[in-house]
Amino acid sequence: MPSYDGGTLTVRAPLSPNRNLHGTAFAGSLFSTCVLTGWGATWLALRERGLAGVIVVADSSIHYRKAVAGELVCRCTPDADALLVGLAQFATKGRASFDLVCAVDQAEQRAVTFTGKYVVHAQHS
Repeated sequence: MPSYDGGTLTVRAPLSPNRNLHGTAFAGSLFSTCVLTGWGATWLALRERGLAGVIVVADSSIHYRKAVAGELVCRCTPDADALLVGLAQFATKGRASFDLVCAVDQAEQRAVTFTGKYVVHAQHS
């Protein structure tokens, strides 16, 4: 279940259908949750400004530091200044890219850090 406070998008996924043989979150599920969270944060940034575009993930990396043994909770808080620069570029050139960091914490420690480059292209009719 997602939530958004105007700055941070939080996406949650239950552990049960995403559990591996060790009883912790499957790496692919963590990756997918992070990709979706970054995509959603990009979509929200566009929507808040009355913009629309085609969002693609151009590049990404992920670091698994700690097993996740509970609900998958991923958060993305885009850098406000970088977001403004990218959105201004999108408004004038019809294309922009955003580097976003998404994180999953477990027991108040960073478990997963995902970095993604999201590219937005203007929609053409």
